[in-house]
Amino acid sequence: MKVRYKVWLDHDGKAFGDGPCELLKKVAETHSLHRAAKEMGMAYSKAWRLIGTMEKRLGFLLIERKVGGLSGGGSRVTPQGRNLMNHYEEFRRDADASLEKLYHRHFRASFVNRNRTVERKKR
Repeated sequence: MKVRYKVWLDHDGKAFGDGPCELLKKVAETHSLHRAAKEMGMAYSKAWRLIGTMEKRLGFLLIERKVGGLSGGGSRVTPQGRNLMNHYEEFRRDADASLEKLYHRHFRASFVNRNRTVERKKR
């Protein structure tokens, strides 16, 4: 048995979470919202709407878009977007560690011992 949870930042609705963070990371890697969405198995239109909704709720731009031309279009994560992504990832690491400690304190010992007892009885 293990603990599972979902966490996100809320500001008049879901403003940022694991999925959006992954999308921004992929935009940073690929320099393209289209490619990032494709790598995640997400429709470009859905990724576009997601970014727009988050930017509206957060009050700042997450990506800068460059319209195509001779050198092609592209996207890059804004400094504010990168800052949010970094803080969110650090927050998630801390939350994971804290919840793991709480889980072990409240559940792990009693359920591990109970399972061992059950296994011994079967033999």
